[in-house]
Amino acid sequence: MTRPRVLDAHQHFWRIDAPECTWPDADWPLLHRDFLPPDLAAATEGLDFAGSVLVQSQPDDRDTDWMLALTADDPMMLGVVAWAALDALDAPARIAALAAHPKCVGLRPMLQSIADSEWILREDLAPAIAAMVAHGLRFDALVEPRHLPAIAALARRYPQLAIVVDHAGKPDAANLVLDPWRADLAALAELPNVWCKLSGLRTQQAQGQDAAALAPYVQHVLANFGGRTMWGSDWPVLLHMGDSYADWIDDTLALVGNTDLPRLFEGAAREFYGLEQ
Repeated sequence: MTRPRVLDAHQHFWRIDAPECTWPDADWPLLHRDFLPPDLAAATEGLDFAGSVLVQSQPDDRDTDWMLALTADDPMMLGVVAWAALDALDAPARIAALAAHPKCVGLRPMLQSIADSEWILREDLAPAIAAMVAHGLRFDALVEPRHLPAIAALARRYPQLAIVVDHAGKPDAANLVLDPWRADLAALAELPNVWCKLSGLRTQQAQGQDAAALAPYVQHVLANFGGRTMWGSDWPVLLHMGDSYADWIDDTLALVGNTDLPRLFEGAAREFYGLEQ
């Protein structure tokens, strides 16, 4: 199958020696180096690459400021999903300042590393969430299956907040576990302000597992989210599995079957993040 034009809804850059960079560490040898725009250009060489959305990887204002400066004049960097401390007293002001940057399209609190699965529903976060809505920023939900009911509650509480579930909610694909992820994700899909990224699933598998084993997860996402599903590479984290950038495109094509490929690989991300055509 011919590879489609690709707008990557989810990729990362980092500088290993930056003081704010706490991950990846030496336990991730294939990732433990700098990844910067020339590396992405090399990874996507030969592809019909429309550009990408750069997503934060460090819960630190310094990383956000660096990403925004890095991408400011790069036409291939279509948007940045930044980080902000939503529980800070000055969060609304910080969010307003970030939203004023032309490349900032959303925020991502790193919910997967927070023990309280319902942290995002705390009342002291309401001013920050309201600021996101007021400034038209999207919410990237970096979650595990345990968070999905809370994300549904958040989506109902803020129907004007556009939410995308990163990596399909990180199901336990290594152990072929479907429930309760399956029901909770389907419940989320009933809410029109919630979208889903078909990204990061390879690194939910165990080393040596075949991408074909992801079929029930991919089909469930598409059956429930349909045109609100967007493709993301999760590069360079993808490299941890020994896969190339093109490998995940090809794996996705083999898994999605009869799907609107222009919508999946480009159109949905453009609509969700408000990117220019």
